[in-house]
Amino acid sequence: MRRMPQYKTGKSPYRVQVLDRALAALEVLAARTTECGLAEICTTLKLHKSTAHRLMMVLEQHRLVDKNPDTGRYRLGLKLFEFGSKAFGAMDLRRHAKPYLDRLQRELGETVFFCMLDEGQVFYIEKLESQQSVRTACTVGSRAPAYCTAVGKAMLAELPDAEVTEIVRRWGLKAITPNTITTATALRAEMRAIRTRGYAIDNEEKEPGLRCVSAPVRGDSGKLLAALSVSGPAFRVTKERVPEIGRAVMQAAGELSYELGYRPTAMELVRGAVS
Repeated sequence: MRRMPQYKTGKSPYRVQVLDRALAALEVLAARTTECGLAEICTTLKLHKSTAHRLMMVLEQHRLVDKNPDTGRYRLGLKLFEFGSKAFGAMDLRRHAKPYLDRLQRELGETVFFCMLDEGQVFYIEKLESQQSVRTACTVGSRAPAYCTAVGKAMLAELPDAEVTEIVRRWGLKAITPNTITTATALRAEMRAIRTRGYAIDNEEKEPGLRCVSAPVRGDSGKLLAALSVSGPAFRVTKERVPEIGRAVMQAAGELSYELGYRPTAMELVRGAVS
């Protein structure tokens, strides 16, 4: 028989009661091999029926639990499967990407990032620091706008125009530095340039004095998975050095994509050979 989860009752300055209760309710469902009734949830969590009912309604609205319309009993929702799949996929991608990130960092001596596009934003899942005294400050687990970062633009360029338009509508194009792209027309032109060139450039668009170069990572279906980038101060990552960095980043991204099952078209192979 599976053991019931133990719920901590110790005081903490960071506790939020409703969140504690929601997580505890999910653990109750996770501990069951069959659907669970409201009365059982009330008894286990020592909650009044009306409180438990409101809690389960909110979890159901967010697809974290499903309610059987015939029995009124609850089970874990598919939203949790989506979360778990994303987390597992990110961890697996990091493992595959690590050797290529190591190589880029050794070859170029600058900070290397590995990122995914999540809800239209850049999500940083891996970082290898430069050993030089002036470094890039962004941290693993943080987020950034897509339109003003090299990794973000590299990934946006892989999406259909309609999807890019929807991301822009949701997040906007706010000026962060004097170099930031702030119009949809300019962003579309940038996407065309990236597709032709094969890599994206953040030319001090997110942070003054910082320049980045990025290329997309694709899966076996050709669909975007992630992007990797090289970032450094503009006095080291000069405009003259960008093509060299671009070739190295494209090479690493291409090899990682191949390892993940992607097979480039003849046109992409030609573009990579002449870049």
